Formats: sequence, C-alpha cells, structure tokens
Amino acid sequence: MSQSSPKVGFVSLGCPKALVDSERILTQLRSEGYEISASYDGADLVVVNTCGFIDSAVQESLDAIGEALAENGKVIVTGCLGKKADVIRAAHPSVLAVTGPHAYEEVMGAVHQYLPPKHDPFLDLVPPQGVRLTPKHYAYLKISEGCNHRCTFCIIPSLRGDLVSRPIGSVMTEAENLAKAGVKELPVVSQDTSAYGVDLKYKLDFWGGRPLKTRMKEMCEALGELGVWVRLHYVYPYPHVDDIIPLMAEGKILPYLDIPFQHGSPTVLARMKRPAHAENTLARIKKWREICPELTIRSTFIVGFPGETEAEFEELLAWLKEADLDRVGCFAYSPVEGARANEIADPVPEEVKQQRLDRFMQLAADISAARLQKKVGTEIDVIVDEIDLEEGVAIARSKADAPEIDGNVFVTREDLASIKPGDILRVRVTEATEYDLFAE
Repeated sequence: MSQSSPKVGFVSLGCPKALVDSERILTQLRSEGYEISASYDGADLVVVNTCGFIDSAVQESLDAIGEALAENGKVIVTGCLGKKADVIRAAHPSVLAVTGPHAYEEVMGAVHQYLPPKHDPFLDLVPPQGVRLTPKHYAYLKISEGCNHRCTFCIIPSLRGDLVSRPIGSVMTEAENLAKAGVKELPVVSQDTSAYGVDLKYKLDFWGGRPLKTRMKEMCEALGELGVWVRLHYVYPYPHVDDIIPLMAEGKILPYLDIPFQHGSPTVLARMKRPAHAENTLARIKKWREICPELTIRSTFIVGFPGETEAEFEELLAWLKEADLDRVGCFAYSPVEGARANEIADPVPEEVKQQRLDRFMQLAADISAARLQKKVGTEIDVIVDEIDLEEGVAIARSKADAPEIDGNVFVTREDLASIKPGDILRVRVTEATEYDLFAE
C-alpha cells in the first residue's frame, strides 16, 4: 500500500449508462481522498465495472477481471455482470468483492474494507461537476435507472431492476453544473428516456426555486435553456415523443433521436414484446421530418431473431427503405442466458443470420451514403473532438453524430493550432462517404 493517499485503478466497460456509474464511483473516491491511478502497477487495488448483457460482453468483462488480477492482484468487481457473482467467482475466485450495477455504497464499502481512506473527506475538493471519464466538452447525463419493459431478448430488468427516475431538480442541477464547468454537449441516457418520470407519476420538483414536473417534455425544455447541445438517446416511440419534435425544430435541443426500433415486421416485434411496436412509426417519422427537416434518426436492429422467416426479413428491409434512417446499427441475434426469447421455436441458423446481417448493413450503408451526399455543399455546425496535426485535420462531429457511435466530420483548416477540442465551428461540407463527412 502506498504511503501517501491510497490509489485506486479503474476499468470501465459497457454502455454510457455504465460509464455514468463509473463516474459516480470515481467522484465519491476522490471526495474521500483517494487518488485515481492510470496504471495497474500504480494502484493499491483495482475496481472493474463490468457489462453482462450478451455473451461477448460477459467474456470481455471476465477477461478484464483476469487482466486486472494478473497485473495488480487486488480487484473489486461491480456492474451488470456482478448480478452473476457465481460466474465471476467460478472464473476468478480471488476477487476481493462482487457487487451489482449502480451499487455505489456497496462498492465504497468494499474499497473502505480493503483500502481504508487516509484523511477527512470534508477537506478534499471535488469539482461540482464530479469526476468524468469523457472529454471535457461532453458528458453523459443519466436520468433514470432500470426499465419496466420485458422484451423477450433482453435481461436488463433482471440486471438493473425496474424504472427508477431521478427527480428533475437533481437532473437539472447536475446539468447546470456541467454547463458551468464548460461542457458543450449533454447526451441524455437511460434505459427508456421516453418513460422518464412515469414511476414518480410525473411528480413536481424544483430547480432554482422554479416548479417543474419530472417528465420528458419539461426536462427537454429546461435543458434547452442551458445553451449546450442536448442529445436524446434510448427514446421509445410513445405518442408523447411527438411533442418533443417542435423543440428540435426551434433549436432548443438537437434534432436527433436515437430510437431502438429493433425490427420492421409486426409479427417479429410481437415476439420481441417491444413497447409501442403497434404505433404507426413510418407515418410518424414522415410527420416528424415535416416539422423538423433537419431531424436525424438513428436506430438499432436485430436480424435472425428466433422464428424470423425470409418474408419477415424482407418486411424489415422494406421498412428500412421507407423509413430512410440516417444512422443504423444491426446485430445478429445472440442467445442470452435468462432471456425468454431462448424459448421461442425455430431458431435461425447462424449462416442465415450472417447473410441477413450483411444484406441489411449493405442497404443501411447505401441509405446513409445517399443521405450524407445531400449535405455536400451545405454549411453545418460541428463540435471538435480532436486535433490531428499530423494528418492536418480536426476530427469533429455534426449535430447528427453522437460521440463514439455515429460518424465524424473531418475538417481541414490552415490554422489548426488555433482551435481546441470543444470548439464549435461553422464548416462547409465538401465530400461525403458512407458514414463520414469532409469539410473546410
């Protein structure tokens, strides 16, 4: 153990929601006087925040735990895979402790047990925005935990529980502190952003003495007053989402919707038990774009779901063509231990899954290329993520591009040294590929 302040190493895996959990734990560690080590050998112990959603994520988490044990020897495990403590201890019996997701107090209790703090937390200074793992110019804003839905392919509710929304006053205070600290972009994350506040019955709360309902629309309106880019993720297409589109058209929040449609065939969606699957989404997408022509829609899909026929897959392709989505990701269905979809008859052969994935992604790439080509010659705003002096470009993103998910805008500029990450530039698009733009 180090003679100065105790040092904790941290490995964070999984989605942005897990990243926010990591940031909260790191903030608490710093507030109690712990230092954060950037290397295994500089740490007195290591915390690994795991993902356990699909088999590949489970294996990645187990590998990360094994690496931390080999390099450091003292490891505390938390996160979604922590719900399966037996799996972790079977693979790595020497871990010090295992906790589940968003178990901040349990993690800190384990850290206190194996690495006691050395000085008074009230004497330690932590910035009001907390400790962040993202670049300084953007930060994820997590508004709730858990999910009330029981989609047959998903085990998130068993890992993270039912929906628990944060009061809007807490959300807005955090967002305001982040904006004051220089954050330029707030991607809003949860498991179901559209359901925000349902569990609290849209309870009235206060922000700066002002009454606000804990509800999606009121949250978006308030966030729109902070003068930063606000980006909505994990939005289920409930009817009240229609009320958010005018806010985008007015420039209050980014014209960007991340909606996990998952499929285009009603029969497959029924087997998935997807919420809001019966809504007339194609007509609504058309209406949204009439209200807000700049709207970008990104989504994720699953092909090869149990029982998916060739006709149902063709329905999906036809749906995608008509929806004309800007950004699309796709996965071949993978059985997850504990998911009810495993009980559905007629699993799709692996080679068929892969063929359908390839066909789907080719269509998605063609649509993306065509939509991006329309932007050539236009002027857009971009936010700079990185300066690559060797290549002579600024790597940036437009309002249509979420960090680490969507494409980039590569900006050429003579005085690159005069700009920095977080700067927002007005650029002219000169070229487009399937997923990226080039501008000056």
